[in-house]
Amino acid sequence: MQLIDIGANLTHDSFDHDRDAVLQRARDSGVMRMIITGASREHSPQALALAQQHPGELFATAGVHPHHAVEYTDECDAEMRALHAHPEVVAVGECGLDFNRDFSPRPAQRKAFERQLQLASENDKPLFLHQRDAHADFMAMMKNFDGRLGPAVVHCFTGSREELFDYLDQDWHIGITGWLCDERRGLHLRELVKHIPANRLMIETDAPYLLPRTVKPQPSHRRNEPMYLAHIVDELARDRGQDVAEVAAATAATATAFFRLPVA
Repeated sequence: MQLIDIGANLTHDSFDHDRDAVLQRARDSGVMRMIITGASREHSPQALALAQQHPGELFATAGVHPHHAVEYTDECDAEMRALHAHPEVVAVGECGLDFNRDFSPRPAQRKAFERQLQLASENDKPLFLHQRDAHADFMAMMKNFDGRLGPAVVHCFTGSREELFDYLDQDWHIGITGWLCDERRGLHLRELVKHIPANRLMIETDAPYLLPRTVKPQPSHRRNEPMYLAHIVDELARDRGQDVAEVAAATAATATAFFRLPVA
C-alpha cells in the first residue's frame, strides 16, 4: 500500500526529539507522502521548512486555525501570502470556525476565516477546513464565496449526517481520522462513511492527536503518528465493505488529485 496522510501536525514539539524516526516509521508502514498542517503564524513557516527538507515526500498547508484567530493581523495576512508563493504549500488552512472551545472570540474567528477564504479565492489553492459546533455560520461564510473557491476538504470530520450531506452537496471532500476507530465516540461515523464517494474521501492521522483506539497495545505516551494511518484504512474498509488495498489506492488517488501532487 502507498498511503497519503493529508493532515499531520509534525511541527508539534512532541516530535522534536524523534522527527526523523517518525518519518521513517511512516515510510515503513506504507505512508509515502504527507501533508504537514500549518495552523498558526508560528507553525505554518515550520511546515513549509519541513516540506522543503523532504521534497516530493512532504508538502505543507499554510493558515491560521480558529483557535489562533486573534493572530490574523494585516502582517499575518502578508506572511501567509508569502508562504503561499512556495510550490510546496498546497492548500490554504487549517482555517475555519470552532465554537466548541472558543479559544478565540467568535468575531475574530469569522474575520480570520473570511480573510483566508479571500486568499484562497485569489490563489486558487484548495482549502483545508476546520468546523466544530459552528455549522450554520460555517456554511453561511462559505456560501458568501460561492463560485470563487477551488476544491475544499472538511478535515477531521466527526459531525452529523446532516453536516456530511451538506458538505457533499457542495462537492467538498471529507477527511477521516482515527476518530472512526473509537468505539465510544466514533460509532456514528461507521455508518456515515459508507455514503462518501470514493473521489471525495481522504484519510489523515491529525498526529499527534487522535491516536486510533484500535492500536494495540496503546503506547504509554498516547502520541499519534503517521505510521498508524493503516489502522484508519482498515476500519474504513471494514465499514465500507471494501478491500483494504482498494480503499488505500482510492484515498491516495483522491489526495493526489485534490492537492495537485506530482503523480508518484
